[in-house]
Amino acid sequence: MDKKKIMICDDDQGILDVLQMLLEIEGFEVLPQINSIHIINEILMQSPDLLLLDLWMPILPGDEILKIIRDNPEIKKLPVLVISASGDGNKIAMEAGADRFLAKPFDLNEIIAEVNSLLPN
Repeated sequence: MDKKKIMICDDDQGILDVLQMLLEIEGFEVLPQINSIHIINEILMQSPDLLLLDLWMPILPGDEILKIIRDNPEIKKLPVLVISASGDGNKIAMEAGADRFLAKPFDLNEIIAEVNSLLPN
């Protein structure tokens, strides 16, 4: 059985490291991306099963990335879990087309539960 691929896009290396470690322990293949500029090309090349996306990043913020994904016929069905420390992040994420939203700091068990619920079987 192939491992499910989860791409993580966050400009915070510490969060990338924690999520990568956590998800690899759970048996996922993790594709970390610290630079949001390349994320759309990476999604098209790597075909992840799920994207974990930070909202607030320099240059290309998460809500803009999400709008690009939802406007692209090749990847518009990609499940996206947005994670953010923003107070109004949930509203912004949902308006941009997120499947789910988790506030930072997040509970690690909650991340695993959300990831598993969003992944196609």
